[in-house]
Amino acid sequence: MARRLLLGCSAVGNTLVERTREERGELVAITDDTGWASTLRDRNVGTVEADPTDPSAYPDHAAVVLVASDDPARNVDAAEAARERYPDAMIVAHVGTNPTAAQQAALEAVADRVVDPVEALAARVREATGADGDELPVRLLSTLRDLSGPLLVVAHDNPDPDAIASAIGLARVADVVGVPADPCYGGEIAHQENRALVNLLDLSLSTFDGIDLDDYGGIALVDHSRAGINDSLPEGHPVDVVVDHHPPRGPVDGEFVDIRPDAGATSTLIEEYLSRLGVEPERQLATALLYGIRIDTKDFTRSTSIPDFEAAASLSPLVDESTLERVESPSVSQETLRVLANAIEGRDVRGSTVASCVGEISDRDTLAQASERLLDMDGVTVTFVYGYKDGVIYASARSRGADLDVGELLRDALDSVGSAGGHATMAGAQVPLGILEAVSEDESLPDVVEEFVSGRFFEALDDAPSQPVGPVPEFPND
Repeated sequence: MARRLLLGCSAVGNTLVERTREERGELVAITDDTGWASTLRDRNVGTVEADPTDPSAYPDHAAVVLVASDDPARNVDAAEAARERYPDAMIVAHVGTNPTAAQQAALEAVADRVVDPVEALAARVREATGADGDELPVRLLSTLRDLSGPLLVVAHDNPDPDAIASAIGLARVADVVGVPADPCYGGEIAHQENRALVNLLDLSLSTFDGIDLDDYGGIALVDHSRAGINDSLPEGHPVDVVVDHHPPRGPVDGEFVDIRPDAGATSTLIEEYLSRLGVEPERQLATALLYGIRIDTKDFTRSTSIPDFEAAASLSPLVDESTLERVESPSVSQETLRVLANAIEGRDVRGSTVASCVGEISDRDTLAQASERLLDMDGVTVTFVYGYKDGVIYASARSRGADLDVGELLRDALDSVGSAGGHATMAGAQVPLGILEAVSEDESLPDVVEEFVSGRFFEALDDAPSQPVGPVPEFPND
């Protein structure tokens, strides 16, 4: 079993012990400070009272060495002695109190990582206050403080993991400044993995039904950017905060607007806010945010940016891995299998594009699952699956390795008769059935829907827009 060695102790060393006590591997401390030796023993840390710069007191093996006294000169001596004794060990060294430039340079020359709590704290303060040029967290907190009452955080209807996690996460950000916040959603959480996420993590979200907007001093949108478009708010309702990663179709209104299409998930933005504010998310929230990032980036294989990896790396040590495994392996519903079977049987293949009408559905999330699965067909780069429920046609599109933007494709095909949007590689749409339901007796509704939707889709495909190669246009937010 790997051995970790603590050389010297201080408040910093004590914190390192606390942070690493759950990690695998025996921890041994060497310090000649009687007080710290007693404290470490009280915490069941094997402690030797000896000079931490004297290698004769060191154990035979150490994989990780933590150098942590407050004396910079002794830390340099201890780090150099440890490097000579353990050439392959990872050495993490505390700079100590008021080190000279020469002492800091000496530590950096021998240690794998040098910890300077004063500089780390100063950097955190600069980040949180916007002194580093990024004022987003400051403006967000200022907007939240100026609200006249609680905040209603609205996810898009039938929310996916990214929307669910982002809504919970933004409510946690509001809590930082003492603003009560209620995350909510419209529609239903029908996808089996999404239900498992909410149930197993015991996430608290309200349904939009019964909510009185007059009870709230502000509205926030997460994972979408327009009130009344794919959410349960009245169209055009005033919004205070917008946090999204989908490209906007037009101007976005709000006191605070953060839309970053380069990010793979809105959860990435929420994790950044928490990190910049020095807030460590609770296990349930960390697990939800990581899952939201993984789902929207398809495990970092689709529309992924460096911030997505950074957010995931920050969240990973905090997640509930056993629960995450259970969320990722739920039972598959009979409706999901039925829709997938209908999508395969009714597929219309034209070149590398597959479109399929699956008829009436009871769970709109099955369309996305079918669209994903059809993308695994040999030679297929674009999929489009659609069906209808409760007077509305729902559609889901995916692409992989295609030189077109399916978000723009669906907008061109269906936005004029409903609403549509998304990214270059994944998009969705919904269209009211309207007069299509008034079919004659000799026509079936599925046939009429297929003729109408498929016709518009393939007509738009003939003049399909390619994926954007430059920056997404910015729209004024006022």
